[in-house]
Amino acid sequence: MINRAREQFIALYHQQPLIVTSPGRINLIGEHTDYNNGFVLPAAIDKKIIYAIALNGTDQCHAFAAFNKEAVTFDLKDVKPTRGWINYLMGVVDQLQKRGLPVAGFDCVVDGDIPIGAGMSSSAAVEGGLVAALDHLMGFGLDRMEMARIGQLAEHTFPGVKCGIMDQFANLHGKKDQVMLLDCRSLDYTYYPFDFPDYKVVLCNSMVHHSLASSEYNTRRQQCEAGVKAMQALYPQVQSLRDADMTMLEAVKDHISEVIYKRCAFVIAEIERVPRACTLLQQGDLNSFGQLMYATHEGLSKLYEVSCPELDYLVTLARTRPEVAGARMMGGGFGGCTINLVQSSHVTEYITYMQSAYQQQFGKVPEVYVTTIEAGTSINSY
Repeated sequence: MINRAREQFIALYHQQPLIVTSPGRINLIGEHTDYNNGFVLPAAIDKKIIYAIALNGTDQCHAFAAFNKEAVTFDLKDVKPTRGWINYLMGVVDQLQKRGLPVAGFDCVVDGDIPIGAGMSSSAAVEGGLVAALDHLMGFGLDRMEMARIGQLAEHTFPGVKCGIMDQFANLHGKKDQVMLLDCRSLDYTYYPFDFPDYKVVLCNSMVHHSLASSEYNTRRQQCEAGVKAMQALYPQVQSLRDADMTMLEAVKDHISEVIYKRCAFVIAEIERVPRACTLLQQGDLNSFGQLMYATHEGLSKLYEVSCPELDYLVTLARTRPEVAGARMMGGGFGGCTINLVQSSHVTEYITYMQSAYQQQFGKVPEVYVTTIEAGTSINSY
């Protein structure tokens, strides 16, 4: 991919590019908790976005996307939301400009192998790769957390997805064979070794394309905020669901809708699950960790209602397999992948079983990715 991106760039723009690799991410546990100031446990993976990029000495930005062979140009004096993938690039440029940073014109080719809409956060990889590239090319001196904030705000303002910071954080802070416990309120983080050589992280793609920009994602955030507002009347210290517990939620149950109650109940339980999961990792107890993953999926499906029949079926299949320590849907929901912890010696057998059963049920073969945990966004890494 790197050679392909470099060659495509030279053919289009006739100069040598900087190469930036920007990974997708998995999240072992802690779903929809980041925008509620809770905890998450993500890691960067070996699926990546590749940038070949160089400054061009003009006020124009030229981008070519290998995935759809589309070339797009925009002017640095006229950066505003539009339609399509270029929104993610323009959103980053807009955030840099809002910080008073002198963004110069650039040419780039965007390539990669992160499946779009599969829940591996290709959007954060696009954002993180570009902000890291422009920081390097122009010497802005941004630290990695500031880059993550820029990517998050770019997604808020241009595609219009009110995401938390987890995806951008994981993209920029990943370390090989390490998962990261991120406190999304303080932004403190701790690395934990994911040292389970007898297991692989296997992603099963439902082949149902999800769009986080759909109204449902932002609606979940609004519902959580409504629950917080109701609890504040009795408990002024509750500034987010991170500050709440089930006793507080029960106290306002008669003053909120059943839907808001369910949304808040899931998030409160999920925030509590993440530190417990880290303790189990430290103890090497992957089977108990997996039971927490199943509990997360049950909550995402029944309380948060962001699953779909295809994702539920994949997790149901996983639960019947003794080689699987745990499984759940991953990402924003409404499609995408399940994440499965599968014994290494049974991965091939597991993939064959899952693809066959899923095809019989839904008439399509799910793509399956056996992933490894890798470093975050890297400059000139090859």
